[in-house]
Amino acid sequence: MSIRNMPRWRTLLIGGALAGAGALSIGAADNYFEISKNLEIFNELYKELNIYYVDDTSPGKLMKTGIDAMLGSLDPYTNFIPESDIEDYRFMTTGQYGGIGALIRRKDDKVYISEPYEGFPSAKAGIWAGDEIYKVDGREVRGMDTDEVSKLLKGQAGTTVEVTMLRGDAAPMEYSLTREEIKIP
Repeated sequence: MSIRNMPRWRTLLIGGALAGAGALSIGAADNYFEISKNLEIFNELYKELNIYYVDDTSPGKLMKTGIDAMLGSLDPYTNFIPESDIEDYRFMTTGQYGGIGALIRRKDDKVYISEPYEGFPSAKAGIWAGDEIYKVDGREVRGMDTDEVSKLLKGQAGTTVEVTMLRGDAAPMEYSLTREEIKIP
């Protein structure tokens, strides 16, 4: 069927659809241009503040403040979860996390293994209840609370964490543990 033989209403319908699609694509292009331009402005301002501001600035803190303000202007339900908190978020929502499979406790300024879970990395490596966690990834943990140490021990399943343990008067014991998926029912 040629365009000449097509009923007038079909021609108008097809023409309207094409015009609408064109208008939508122009609107999307304008939106992408606006996003790109605003990111350029933000990037330049962020760089200038970090270089030339009269007092010292913390780039991470500035970025977090900017993100929090942007999301706060939307609604109370939109949140940003930084990578450092993703394991805690995953645990809260699914009951799963990547870890070494052990309960820890604090006594005085030291953190100890309270219970290594059977079948998980800590128990497989030969870590015992009562062993003191001395270092995690080379960082001494004496004086830290259990939440801080737990955060250091957790990570994505399949990643490695280096742990130095103390047992009585024996020499420090080094362990390279591959985190596994831990599921809490």
